[in-house]
Amino acid sequence: MLATLTSKTAGTKLGKYGITERKKAELDAKALEVIDAQQDVDQYQAIVTALTQKLNTFENLQAMAETNRTKALSNKNIVDQLVQSTKDLLDNSKIAFNDIVLADSSSKELAGKLKDLMDKLIYSVELINKLSALVISKKALNPLISDELVAMVGQAGGDANNAIALTLIALQSTFASQSANMESEAAAALGYTQARSLYQIMTGTDANGDKIMVTDKDGQPTDVPGTNSLQAMIYQAYTDAKNLFDKRQHAYNLVVNQVNLATIKLNKAQVKLKSLQTGLSAGNAAAMVS
Repeated sequence: MLATLTSKTAGTKLGKYGITERKKAELDAKALEVIDAQQDVDQYQAIVTALTQKLNTFENLQAMAETNRTKALSNKNIVDQLVQSTKDLLDNSKIAFNDIVLADSSSKELAGKLKDLMDKLIYSVELINKLSALVISKKALNPLISDELVAMVGQAGGDANNAIALTLIALQSTFASQSANMESEAAAALGYTQARSLYQIMTGTDANGDKIMVTDKDGQPTDVPGTNSLQAMIYQAYTDAKNLFDKRQHAYNLVVNQVNLATIKLNKAQVKLKSLQTGLSAGNAAAMVS
């Protein structure tokens, strides 16, 4: 349309003021250049618009990937804390179980010693009682035997009986302690077993860090490095989220570069169009006053 107007104007001026055919051809050529430059601008503008929309899409995808990666990292940190807490529970359960087993062993050893002491005390009481009976019988036959001796022997027998009573109480306490230790040992053993099972579920390894041997679908043992553990699954989820974010980040950067390059070309095309339009306007103005 611009070329048509220019041609008509040029023709009019040609008839009225005597514009040369050469001048008219130059104006028509500039008009065509403006049309071509406008087409380039429109084309680059469409490309920039399309790439910008694409960039917005990739930006949203990148934001979603970043959110998922952040959540996955948080889950990874949480599962690490849970694994450490489970390991502490396992270690403490093992220590408690071993201490109770040791206490039970010591209690049994003490009970054995108390039983041995009890036997010796009973034997001593029997001897003291026999001695006391002998002294009393001798006292009856021999008044010269002092009453102090008789009293001392009687006192020794009483002290021995008291010692037996106290030892018996200690032995009963030891038996009660053994009974409590047995219950505590059973509870500690159950707690330790459950803590060990929980640690295996969390990590796929035993308390020593060795891989758990599991069986495959055919029932054959296979060495699985904790791939079915909670920690491994959380780690894999984080790895997948991180890889997806890296891929989308790379794609986003590529589109950013594409937008930048297209924008540069659009700017150049707009500058060229502006220059051509200015030249055409100047040429038409010059033709009007010729």
